[in-house]
Amino acid sequence: MKYLFSVSPDFAPAYISGWFVFNTWLQRTLGEVFHLEMHHDFCEQRALLNADKIDLIYANPYDAAMLVREKGFVPLVKPVGGADEAIIEVNVKSGVNQVEALVPGARVATTDDPDVHMIGMIMLEPADLDSDNIKQQNCGSFVLVAKQLINNDADVGIFLAGAYDELSQMVRDQLRVLVRSQIQLVHHSMMVGPRLAPRKDELVASLLAMNDTENGQRILSDLDFTAWAAIDAEEMEFMIDLVDTLLV
Repeated sequence: MKYLFSVSPDFAPAYISGWFVFNTWLQRTLGEVFHLEMHHDFCEQRALLNADKIDLIYANPYDAAMLVREKGFVPLVKPVGGADEAIIEVNVKSGVNQVEALVPGARVATTDDPDVHMIGMIMLEPADLDSDNIKQQNCGSFVLVAKQLINNDADVGIFLAGAYDELSQMVRDQLRVLVRSQIQLVHHSMMVGPRLAPRKDELVASLLAMNDTENGQRILSDLDFTAWAAIDAEEMEFMIDLVDTLLV
């Protein structure tokens, strides 16, 4: 049987090769055939999820409720220290020094990364900004969000903290952080679908043991991870409830 493995589109492009190496490790470890499907955006990935094509996914926390409650996915592991945080940024020359100084009509550069956009919009609430009174500019990547700010085509940008940290120093020198979230409870997760669920325990054991070998450590390092930590159903439900609360 051939399984489809998918990765949330919000990972940094520098780690594409790392995910392909991980997929090779996965096939050798389980003795199964996995096809790694990379997606340009979340819409493309959700189309496959809705068609029940994906068997294993490194999933965005925003999609966790749908995966668990509608598609029967089960959580496996999360990256150690890999909480998802968002950053609100402006051009370094901007006169805006705090979120509260932003005004309705602000041009907000963002991506289709749902949990990052959600957290970012929550952090804009002190300025009384919401989806109804901003000029939202959808960008295909966080690099393009940075470009909008640098070119003064946007007043403020929403970044995944990890993606911002991966930008070159030259780019970061042209931006200024207004605020960084500190939720620490929202994270991506490796999740398994119904067809592959019978191998759940084997998958968890193999993933948790990755950093016990030199090769496993190297693969994890190429993904910017140090190790995996197990997730149980209770922890996943807590995160789903938290995300639901943040969306209200």
